[in-house]
Amino acid sequence: MRQLLPRSLKSRLFLASLVVLPLIIVAAVMILQRAHYDSLVASERSQAQLQVYLLLGLAELDGGELKLPELLPEPGFSQTGSGVYAFISNDREQLLWQSDSSTLLPAAQVTEVLGSIPSPGQVPFRYLADSNLYLLQYPIIWEGPGEERFFMISVLRSDERLREQMRAFSARLWGSLMGVLVLALSMQYLILRWGLRPLGRLAADLRHIEKGESDSLSGSYPREVQPVTENLNQLILTERQQRERYRNTLADLAHSLKTPLAVITGASSENLSPEAYRKLVEEQSQRMDQIVQYQLSRAVKSKGGLAAKPVLVRALVQRVADVLIKVYTEKSIQIDNRVEDNAQFYGDERDLMELLGNLMENACKYGLARVQVTSSSVRSGLLLLVEDDGPGVLPTQSKVILERGQRIDRSISGQGIGLAVVVDILSSYDGALEVDSSPELKGARFRMLLPIPT
Repeated sequence: MRQLLPRSLKSRLFLASLVVLPLIIVAAVMILQRAHYDSLVASERSQAQLQVYLLLGLAELDGGELKLPELLPEPGFSQTGSGVYAFISNDREQLLWQSDSSTLLPAAQVTEVLGSIPSPGQVPFRYLADSNLYLLQYPIIWEGPGEERFFMISVLRSDERLREQMRAFSARLWGSLMGVLVLALSMQYLILRWGLRPLGRLAADLRHIEKGESDSLSGSYPREVQPVTENLNQLILTERQQRERYRNTLADLAHSLKTPLAVITGASSENLSPEAYRKLVEEQSQRMDQIVQYQLSRAVKSKGGLAAKPVLVRALVQRVADVLIKVYTEKSIQIDNRVEDNAQFYGDERDLMELLGNLMENACKYGLARVQVTSSSVRSGLLLLVEDDGPGVLPTQSKVILERGQRIDRSISGQGIGLAVVVDILSSYDGALEVDSSPELKGARFRMLLPIPT
């Protein structure tokens, strides 16, 4: 069944209109025809009742008999076969008077009319389907001198006039509503073309993006379509950022592997013992494996901070500090953890570990004896400060060290990607990193803003 439906949205909507609108037209015709028929029947009853009142106004009781003039104001009563007939009878079903127009009516039909005697006060009006006539019976009690007489006035009216009016009305109605149907379908088609035009523009804009002629959906779209275009733009941006991330990862990976490979290559020409050479190769192999695993995890990482559980920062800072104190035992580094107890990071705990590890290791590497980590809550999120007592960073160097592969002090080993990785991770959380001088320790100070997701 699904395959039989048109693939075009416009065709589906127009087909639905093509099915629904005729059904509405047919229902409207039936309702209007019924209403018009009821009004015509009510008009027939009203006309018959007026004719009864006319006969009552002309009738006179003379010698116990009801007399009517020979010439009646209603011409239909005087014309044979006019479709308007009248009878006056008594309670014994005896015909006392009949109009000239009724002389050709069958006797059985006259007998049927006279045999139906309603109770006084009731004025029945009914349709005689066998003879195509409407019958109105009006019983009266005429008070004469010393006596009361019962009479019943019966008026018959042919339904031919009603049927002609119904045929004419139906023909006009069907013609008019068919014209309305054609007009409505035409307008519906035009409305569908106009209403679905933004979807056509959207498809065209997507083709331009596919061909590389455009970077995003920049057209003006209706309010109902705008969320779709915004989500598509976000998807395109995310995909573009992911491609950029892959390129950066390959560059970082190639750059990071140069040093371990160079160490292994250089060691082959040195006079090292087999045990020392094996240990060096194992260390560098482990280093390369760590670099590869990390870069692979960064390559597939998506936008951070979305529906993430809060992570307590102070505990994580202390974990990193315990490790770095062991690594830099020869420097006797003192790491002061001044992070607030309730400070929280909304994101992946591994990302926070990577952020703190890079910044705190960088501080331990360039610091002399002291590293300090503090936190403060700001309106836009959590601000973490990592400070050391090393030589510090000049204002002209603050931007250079955040670039990939850039290092100020070449005498200290490293790949120069640690701070770039920090910037990378923070960008996925819409965070920021700034470098300046520490007022307290006189060394470098890294200001890391971790925003609260909205």
